[in-house]
Order: sequence, then C-alpha cells, then structure tokens
Amino acid sequence: MAKRNSKVIDYNRRKASMNFNIGMLIFTLIFFYLIFTVYSYMTKEKIQFYEVADGSIVDDKSYTGIILRQETTQYADSAGAINYYVREGKRAAVGTNIYSIDERGTLSALMEEQNKGVGALTDRDISDLRKLINSYSVSYSDETFDDVYNTRYALEAMCLEYVNFNTLENQGQMTQEMGNDFRQITAPVSGVVSYGIDNYEALDSSQVNEAVFDRSQYTRAITRAGQWVEPGTPIYKVITDDNWSVVFQVTEEDAVLFGSQTTLQVSFPSQNLTAKGTFSLITGNDGKAYGKLDFDKYMVQFVSDRYVDFEIMTSTTEGLKIPISSVTTKNFFLIPVDFVAKGGDGLEDGFNKEVYSEAGTSVVFVPTTIYYGNDEYYYIDCEDEGSIQAGDYLVRPDSSERFQVGITASLQGVYNINKGYTVFRQIEVLAQSDEFYTIRKNMSYGLSVYDHIVLNASIIEDEGMLIYQ
Repeated sequence: MAKRNSKVIDYNRRKASMNFNIGMLIFTLIFFYLIFTVYSYMTKEKIQFYEVADGSIVDDKSYTGIILRQETTQYADSAGAINYYVREGKRAAVGTNIYSIDERGTLSALMEEQNKGVGALTDRDISDLRKLINSYSVSYSDETFDDVYNTRYALEAMCLEYVNFNTLENQGQMTQEMGNDFRQITAPVSGVVSYGIDNYEALDSSQVNEAVFDRSQYTRAITRAGQWVEPGTPIYKVITDDNWSVVFQVTEEDAVLFGSQTTLQVSFPSQNLTAKGTFSLITGNDGKAYGKLDFDKYMVQFVSDRYVDFEIMTSTTEGLKIPISSVTTKNFFLIPVDFVAKGGDGLEDGFNKEVYSEAGTSVVFVPTTIYYGNDEYYYIDCEDEGSIQAGDYLVRPDSSERFQVGITASLQGVYNINKGYTVFRQIEVLAQSDEFYTIRKNMSYGLSVYDHIVLNASIIEDEGMLIYQ
C-alpha cells in the first residue's frame, strides 16, 4: 500500500501559475492592440473627396439704395374710422373704391357681423402674406432691425384689407343701413396703391444727400384699417408710373469703375431678381456724386420698400469649380522645354540623363511625369527618387548641350484620386469666392469635369498616398 502511494506525482503549482500568467499577458496585449487600432481608426481624419464640376463666380459689389417713384399722396377730407378695399400693391383705375370713412365708427362691428362663419382669408391672400414675410426674412440684417415693425404693421393692414375686400360685395346693404355717416372714397387717378407713408413721396434725385441714407432716422407710417383718422391725415399713395429709380452712394473708385458705363446688371437678393438698369452719375444737393439706376419693369415688386439692398455684377468668371480647402502647393524642378525626349515607342515623355559607371559616361532615357509646361520650362517632380534628382545632368536630344538640374519653382494644385491614390494636378485660379475657386478648364496636365479630388489637401502627406474609400 505504501509502495503504491509512492508513485503519486505532485502537481507543479508554480508551473501552472506561470502558464496561466503568460496566457493572460498575451490576451491583455491583444486586447490593448485592438483598442489602439479602433481608437486610431476613429480619431484619424477621414479623407473625403469632391467631384469637380463646371461653375462660375460672379464678382459683384453690394450697395443699399433709396427708391424714387412718381407717387401722389391722398389725404382724408373728414374724420372717421377708415376701412380699405384695395390691397397693397394692386393697380386701381380711376373711380375704383379705395377706402371708406365711417363717421360713427360702427362699420367694423357691422362687417364683423357680416363675416361670422365665413373664412376671411383665401389661399391667394395667405400666399401674399407669405411673400411679404419671406421678403423680410431674406433681406433681414441687424442694422435694419427696425424694419420688423414696418413689416408687422404691413401684415396687420393687409389682413384687415383682405377681410374688407372679401366683404365688398355687401357694401351696398351696409351703406343703406349706415346712411350719410358712411362714405366711400374713389381713386382720383389710376395707378398702384400703397399704404406706407414716409414723407419721401415727393423726393427727387436732385434733392438726394447723405441724410436720406441714414436709416436710423427713417419712419414709415401705415394707417391701419379700423383706425380713427382726422381730416388731412395721409391715407394712401398712388404710384402713377412704372418707371422707377434707385439712387445709391458711390466712392471715387466706383465712379471710375462705372463712370463710362450706361447700363449695369443688378441683382436684388430679397426678390431673387436680376435686372438691367440704365446707369448715370448724378450730383446731390450736397454737391456729392451718387449713382442712379433707372428701371422700367419690376416696380410693383418693390412698392412697399423705400430702401433696397442690391448687388452690381461687374464680371462673371466661367471655369471649373473646386473648394479652396482642396488646394495646396508643391515644389518642382524646372527643365527647359528643348530637353524633353521621347521613349522608344515614341509615346512616353522623359529626358536623357547622364549616368556614370566604371565603364564611363552613358546617356539613358528616363520617363518622367510632366506636371505643367509653359513656353520656357517643364515642371517635374522633385520628390521622385527613382527619377531625376538635383545635380543630375540632362542632355538635349540630337545635341551635346547639357543642363544641370537644380532650379525649382512651386505650383498650386490639387490631389486627384481617380486611380485610388493621390496624383498632383496643377491648377490656374481665375476667381475666388469665400469657399470656392474657379479654375481654368482644358489645361494640359490639369483637371477635367467629374474628376475626384481630395477635399482637404492638408491631410495628405505625400503624392502617391493610397486612398481607401
């Protein structure tokens, strides 16, 4: 029994512990390696691309002008509550009912009774209100915040006008009920009706000065429907001519730039409108020069405005459109154009390079990528170690003339990734906006429409970098 027990082998606990620790160590290393790999992938800046497209950049200058029109102001001839029957910006013929005067102030209650259970605003009415709100939204700026009050009053007046307009067919019955205390006022002249009165109705271009462009002092009154008015109160104005003008301040540079031109192309962002206006330089009553643009169309679009923001388009540059962030610079060797040679198949460009060995000096053809060329030099890569280097001598074809490589210059360009790796392509910038360049089309060794380029060139370390998409 004792002999059998002597054959029992004790388990090496130290060895098992060592095996266990090594396994845990390997597992821990793999675990941290995976964490590092995932972290590196998540934090590495991703390479995004941009597809080159045709585009243009419009070079323009922004101004704010004051609108001048043929306007005739109409005044109340008696006291009473006022109600309108023609909408803002609508054309009215002579004899059209424009508004009514209710000397007792009971018309509003009577009209409210007439409108019970009836939808006050039509789809067209709502569309007009939306246009006014959108116009204000597009042209909004902190400097002209006070326009919000004018827009509010215009909206209130329009809503009341629409209600009154939609019940105009019942005016005969209401007139009989109210008797002589109710009078309807008709248009004395034909034209476009507007209810905003700002005391610039009679302003002539020769009376313009710097003070009229101070919008902090500008006020515009709108007599709202249902409001009580006194005799002599300005009620509305009639614009009797479709011709209108915009007068704006100009600098000496502007006067030189535009002085010889008779027409200018103008863009009005608030109306998404482009128009051509007749241009002239005028002198205000303060002796200063001002620009004047005359138009014979689109007056109605600006009937509620006295000031307008606009842009004068001085030129349009056509080409390829690329982001500014995609552009970088790169250094190149400059090689005289007379030294370019053709390979054995006659299709490949390159240069004849002197090579030195124990057997002597020989000339070998080195195929080379040409990135750009002009009448004097070709530009070749400085960083291609397997090609031409600084200090190398090149031999002119069919001649013994030699040129030592060393002159360098930089080019603007982008990284083309059509082939899955970065290839530098030279560009020529024609125009610039805040975010884009317009570059020349159809350049040798340049870009074409639909090419894919790196969106952010600063993250590319070197040409030939593989792109994983």
